Amino acid sequence: MTEVEKNQERFDHKTDAKIDYQAEKGLSEELIRKISEHKDEPEWMLKKRLQAFRHYQKRPMPDWGPDLSELDVEDIVPFMVAEGGQTDDWEEVPEEIRDTFDKLGIPEAEKEALSGVGAQYESQVVYQNMKEEWEEKGVIFCDMDKAVQEHEDLVKDYFMNKCVPPQDNKFAALHGALWSGGSFVYVPEDVEVEIPVQAYFRMNSKGMGQFEHTLIIAEKGATIHYIEGCSAPQYTRSNLHSGCVEVFVKEDAHVQYSTVQNWSKNTYNLNTKRAKVDSNGTMEWVSGSMGSKITMLYPSSHLNGEGAKANHITISYAGEDQDIDTGAKVVHNAPNTSSTIESKSISQENGRTNYRGLVRIAEGAENSKTSIECDALMFDKEATSDTEPYIEAKEDDVEIAHEATVGKIGDEEIHYLQSRGIEEEEAKEMIVRGFIEPIAKELPLEYAVELNRLIQLEMEGSLG
Repeated sequence: MTEVEKNQERFDHKTDAKIDYQAEKGLSEELIRKISEHKDEPEWMLKKRLQAFRHYQKRPMPDWGPDLSELDVEDIVPFMVAEGGQTDDWEEVPEEIRDTFDKLGIPEAEKEALSGVGAQYESQVVYQNMKEEWEEKGVIFCDMDKAVQEHEDLVKDYFMNKCVPPQDNKFAALHGALWSGGSFVYVPEDVEVEIPVQAYFRMNSKGMGQFEHTLIIAEKGATIHYIEGCSAPQYTRSNLHSGCVEVFVKEDAHVQYSTVQNWSKNTYNLNTKRAKVDSNGTMEWVSGSMGSKITMLYPSSHLNGEGAKANHITISYAGEDQDIDTGAKVVHNAPNTSSTIESKSISQENGRTNYRGLVRIAEGAENSKTSIECDALMFDKEATSDTEPYIEAKEDDVEIAHEATVGKIGDEEIHYLQSRGIEEEEAKEMIVRGFIEPIAKELPLEYAVELNRLIQLEMEGSLG
């Protein structure tokens, strides 16, 4: 087995874990009540779920962007829990599930370089652990279901209330009704978590939906780096991933959110991610999106305090029959705020990538600065790449820069590398690695390596 085949097997590996509870298909209030009851949730959370469901019923499917007409939400299994519950001892995780995460390198990463690790399988976190040195400083890193029970006041105050309300969009509403699992991170004032925390989300069953919720609160002067990984094996039936991320960056705080998503090519990846940033706070989004049938993902930063900053770095890869629609949204609501957006996309065969961005500078946000750079690389005549930026400035005293380039891998570059004894396929991989290097270097080392491996897997057998 070649190294590429070994890497692919890590993601395509399937297990037959025993299921403790599985909800029926078909969305209804009765289904939502059963999910909430199974979780033993307080009445206020059930109420929020039902309100979100009513918003979902009222909203039409998006008629812009990628074609979602083949997605049948009623045919998705919305909630599934494997036997075994949650533990902080890896050896207590059921063997079938442990085998899946072992192949993905979890929790080896925890032992080597992380402050804490959470692992979600289907709809529930099965493993969660945080190093004592951070717990002693008041840092909380647990799954969202546990947070609802043990940190109710915080969750009730922030959950889909101040950042992403259910009425934001149809899939945010669906998420609010069906959410399960995910991460809760709380960092007290002036605490710097020097080593990243990581969560990994795995959909193993065919035809299911995963709706994890991530809530991060970094108090004044706090620092945290959260890393997220996602994957699913290939099936013939559609899967749906509709997560939600809410980040609160208080005054002088710094949050980095890094993610590499490698969903299977039957997965609809429809997420809502947003941060609210106070004075002199910094929010950084670093993401790689690939593998899914359709992705619609636009991390958003609302710069609400003077001096707030946001940096968005994204790379997307679309192969045969894939439509990867990604971008960024930044809203400058205060003076002296700044943002940068750097987007790189790669498309091959009949794949489509699209940058869809929004930058809005509100009245009164004088001396704000934004810089947007979008670069696209295409392999084939059938491949497409589009750029759809939207910039709205209601203040005159601002600086706005936008640059976009689209190109194809040229014969001259390939010939030059071949003249140095490099095979054609390897030459093309080298060009791609050079293209994404400015973004890959912003990822933690193990995720930069992972991103390059995934690009190699996507390109294997498709070039030449």
